Amino acid sequence: MNARRFSLIFGVIYLAVGIAGFIPALLQPPAPNAPQLSVEAFHGRLLGLFPVNLLHTLVHLAIGIWGLIAARGIGAAVVYARSLAVIYGVLAVMGLIPGINTMYGLVPLGGHDVWLHAGTALIAAYFGFAVKHAPEARRA
Repeated sequence: MNARRFSLIFGVIYLAVGIAGFIPALLQPPAPNAPQLSVEAFHGRLLGLFPVNLLHTLVHLAIGIWGLIAARGIGAAVVYARSLAVIYGVLAVMGLIPGINTMYGLVPLGGHDVWLHAGTALIAAYFGFAVKHAPEARRA
């Protein structure tokens, strides 16, 4: 598997997760001890596990669309993978630190999101930095 396939697969996954965040039946109420957020729209636990809200869901949609677009070329796919490695690595660390684990009240990042973001960062780092990418043949 290469960065293009990674971008396509993760693009589809994050697009699906973004859409799922708008389906009320897939959202359970936030945990009783959940931190307060400034943006309460669509605030809950996706699939009963992952804390989300409107802004979090919109970011998932954007990451998904970006992945689908990046999958069109190896250069864009590598940039996508490397960017996700950094972005999601930072988000995983932020999710562990009280006070910024809600991005200052905007987006919930704690709980199960921490391991999900860390996993995304590790997989993205592999495809962005470790896999050697052969240049694509030019189309005539």
